[in-house]
Amino acid sequence: MMTEKALLKLANGSDVRGIAVDGVADEPVNLTAEAANRIASGFVEFLAQRTGLSKRDLRIAVGHDARISAGVLKKAVFEALTAAGCVTVDCGLASTPAMFMSTVFKATQMDGAIMITASHLPFNRNGLKFFTTEGGVEPAEIHEILESAGHHPEVQGNLAKVQKYDLMDRYCHFLRKKIRQALGEEDAPLKGMHIVVDAGNGDGGFFATQILGRLGADTTGSRYLEPDGHFPNHIPNPENKQAMASIREAVLASRADLGLIFDTDVDRMSAVLGNGKEISRNSLIAMMAAILAPDYPGSTIVTDSVTSDELTEFLTKELGLKHHRFKRGYKNVIDECIRLNEAGTVSPLAIETSGHGALKENYYLDDGAYLAVKLLIAATQAKRAGKKLGALIKKLGQPLESKEYRMSIQGEEDFRGYGEGVLKTFEQRARAQGIEVAEPSYEGVRLVFPHGWALLRLSLHDPQMPMNIESRKEGGVAEIAAAAKKLLDGFTSLGTDVLR
Repeated sequence: MMTEKALLKLANGSDVRGIAVDGVADEPVNLTAEAANRIASGFVEFLAQRTGLSKRDLRIAVGHDARISAGVLKKAVFEALTAAGCVTVDCGLASTPAMFMSTVFKATQMDGAIMITASHLPFNRNGLKFFTTEGGVEPAEIHEILESAGHHPEVQGNLAKVQKYDLMDRYCHFLRKKIRQALGEEDAPLKGMHIVVDAGNGDGGFFATQILGRLGADTTGSRYLEPDGHFPNHIPNPENKQAMASIREAVLASRADLGLIFDTDVDRMSAVLGNGKEISRNSLIAMMAAILAPDYPGSTIVTDSVTSDELTEFLTKELGLKHHRFKRGYKNVIDECIRLNEAGTVSPLAIETSGHGALKENYYLDDGAYLAVKLLIAATQAKRAGKKLGALIKKLGQPLESKEYRMSIQGEEDFRGYGEGVLKTFEQRARAQGIEVAEPSYEGVRLVFPHGWALLRLSLHDPQMPMNIESRKEGGVAEIAAAAKKLLDGFTSLGTDVLR
């Protein structure tokens, strides 16, 4: 029987993640069927307390991505839910955003949902994401669920009581309706558009068949739409260079108007324009902001901390918006967006450079498919007007050089405390040398140089200190890295050798 300590180690921010199948050296399985069963019981306990409902009155939906371990984990979750007497609904292969929407749709009205996924991680990993009617759970709530799981034994239920529901059909209807409302109610509002999708054998293939194809778009040239939990072609991850090269190649080879790429569970996306230009990271943020700006003039865009100065300049000077750099972590930017709106500051978009983007108009849900809908509506409108979608971000600048260094913290049991000490000294030394320190900084220490910047921060989960550097001149990144390394002199537990 797994100990409470072992269960708590499965916490990964606002998710549960672990190794679910053998196959990779030195990576023993720790997300077992037993663990999934007990964690599901912990979620039932958590949800009953949050809602005030009895366990037998709870309605909980369960979905999964294409991973090969999904079946075993799903069965274990069903055993726990039915043993508790919950109304248990099997949604089958689904996207993470669709699972949250099961709590929103009138046809389903779930009290909670569980998505079995590990996003873009390798085939041997898996995990659990939890939703209430208020959205995804917070990291502290994950800890609460896992603590509760530690007090629950593994249980058996009655799988015959599990109901089935085609949630993705309902979700796709929702997305198609959004497109028709924006472009016209005709049967084929995307007729004349050529759009290709690269799903990376994850869950995103539905977007080509059930959204684009059903609305009249030509999807010839789309790739890897069939779910395959081994991910044989490339990692389904918009931040992966091989994945982005794949969708770019598909766009150029098929002469498409637009290419869309999703991560495994479709809560992230990026795109490629017809000329091969990648719309990811800063470009994706700028594009989404440009699409939203006419409806939200003067509003605030919340991003993570590693966005470029050139993006800030574009948002403020070209779009008349405000740029609020916050912390890394999609839940962090979403929660900050919610906080700003509740305080009276209009903020329509919270978005990370990773491709996680949440819109106020869409329940603050980081939904890659919804972002893709907004993008293809804009692309279709531009084509109808004889314009190019890329014109929206024509004036967006890019740094000449950029690089991320990841310095490991070794031999420190309290790596977070050690890292905090590094940050404090790093800032003190920079100020003493007359180097400008950006304020406010919501994460780490950001130094401003005449031709660029450096951001040193603590990793969200790992004993590492990433440093992001950007420069507007050739050789500038190496110059800033050398200056930063001097500021870190004497920290022997920190792997500063990478700063070269």
